[in-house]
Amino acid sequence: MPVLFIGHGSPMNIVSHNTYTQSLQSLSAALPRPKAILVVSAHWLTRGTYVNSAEKPEQIYDFYGVPHELYRIKYRPPGAPEIASSIVQDSRFKNIQVDKERGIDQGAWAVLLYLYPQADIPVLEMSIDMTMNEEDHYNFARKFSFLRRQKILIIGSGNIVQNLRQSEYMEDAQPFPWAVEFDSFIKDALLQKDTERLLHFRNISPAAELAVPTNDHYLPMLYIAALQEKGEEITFFHEGIQNGSVSMRSFIIQ
Repeated sequence: MPVLFIGHGSPMNIVSHNTYTQSLQSLSAALPRPKAILVVSAHWLTRGTYVNSAEKPEQIYDFYGVPHELYRIKYRPPGAPEIASSIVQDSRFKNIQVDKERGIDQGAWAVLLYLYPQADIPVLEMSIDMTMNEEDHYNFARKFSFLRRQKILIIGSGNIVQNLRQSEYMEDAQPFPWAVEFDSFIKDALLQKDTERLLHFRNISPAAELAVPTNDHYLPMLYIAALQEKGEEITFFHEGIQNGSVSMRSFIIQ
């Protein structure tokens, strides 16, 4: 299976018809049908690593201050308890735990809504352990490459640049120069397969302080970059910055 990183941005993308949502719909037609989908979402932060294992995971509306119509959107895929159990029991991993109650958050369902709108493919999420640093996450992610050969689609959902304190109300607001600079910096690092820049961006890019004030939305991108194998290419199927300070850069590796 290929692997995907998707910049999910504002919850308003759930009901928007823009170039970003159009790019997801176009990608949907080209994607193979996986046995299951594993999402690493910026919206599930924990101490330690967890995978959810509910047979029918609840849809989590983890946003506020949005039009009521967003709460009427339904996306209820089946869960993947057997796959969650196999990950926890795999000897390649230590201390991954199962969460039987956790549902599917916006970071997952808001993008799957466009990629697999029928909601008929089993979905599970893996949390982000916030006690680990960027290098730890990158090395940890590499261990999951075997899932690709089991026809499991791995998706990282976050944003390479996200500074909500600086964000503008209008989706098409002029991007801040530091947002453009850091987005381009990471684009080039991905194309050059420059792991040093991806992991140690704070020591290299002057724009990092504003572009990545916290790394929760950046880390899902590292999970996908870590899964690139020899001979595989990266393709950016969407580029752009919303609200002045949120990079919607999204890519596929295959």
